Amino acid sequence: MEFMDKERIISGLPHEEEQNIELNLRPKRLQEYIGQSQVKQNLEIAVEAARSRGDALDHVLLFGPPGLGKTTLAGVIANELGSNFKTTSGPIVQIKGDLTAILTNLQENDVLFIDEIHRLLPHIEEILYPALEDFKLDLMIGQGPSARSVALSLPKFTLVGATTRAGLISSPLRSRFGLVHRLDYYTEEEIGVILKRSAEILDIQIDQDGTEEIARRSRGTPRVANRLLRRVRDYAQVKANGVINQEVACKSLAMLAIDEIGFDENDKKLIKTIIEKFSGGPVGVASLAAAISEEVDAIEDIYEPYLIQRGFLHRTPRGRVATKLAYEHFGLSPGPGQLNLL
Repeated sequence: MEFMDKERIISGLPHEEEQNIELNLRPKRLQEYIGQSQVKQNLEIAVEAARSRGDALDHVLLFGPPGLGKTTLAGVIANELGSNFKTTSGPIVQIKGDLTAILTNLQENDVLFIDEIHRLLPHIEEILYPALEDFKLDLMIGQGPSARSVALSLPKFTLVGATTRAGLISSPLRSRFGLVHRLDYYTEEEIGVILKRSAEILDIQIDQDGTEEIARRSRGTPRVANRLLRRVRDYAQVKANGVINQEVACKSLAMLAIDEIGFDENDKKLIKTIIEKFSGGPVGVASLAAAISEEVDAIEDIYEPYLIQRGFLHRTPRGRVATKLAYEHFGLSPGPGQLNLL
């Protein structure tokens, strides 16, 4: 699922070749972090309070669609606290020894970031419970009748967990996070500010109209915006003397098959399939997945969030329904029976 989505230029998932570039573009402080104002305000107060007490910050859970800055925000929290920043991810931690090694190597007030925390295995997750609550690690030494439990004290630390699927996190784990924040899609204005900052860092010449055009097609996602900026820069260097204006942005993004609201061919295929093959819906997600040769998880986690947020798709108990806005976008009219569902 992730591999297929990574092929899309408008995917919120990271591309391996972009890691070094992303590191240079990421803000280091809350003051530099653009957007998510409510989350920032709450974190500023919590960080300042923890810093003034000389104590570890409460554990933080960040959730939301990919590409919105969860990893960046975790790094910003560590910088604001003046703490070391250690990172891992749920799929990497496969055995108890892996997590035990990470926890025992932490220092006082360190920030441990676990990406995709919903993918931690249950027996691994259980190790975290006493570590998060009491800063202790329960280890079993020996086997059989001679086995005994030993409690190791851990330095006080802050766990920052990130996930795109908060619903898959177990209640016992979720309850141990003192700060739980959802990251939402960014406004076009916020994406525009991010693009200007990135253009300055990458030494790209871009005017206001060009910035707004790229922002409009970035799906409210900073990672997508920065990726599109680099692709448009390439086009501008070859075709337009390196300067990005609205015309250059439009031509470049048209070559990438990204329309004026950020849809690519996969988005259009999904919506058109609902309209043309299933009379606008409702259609079950399994049937829809079979019709477009895609995984159910990919539809639910990757395609649907943005389509629902933009008002092109409804998720109902009976299945997925294309909205009036979707018909209008493709220049189509809903059938008589479909009007009752819109």
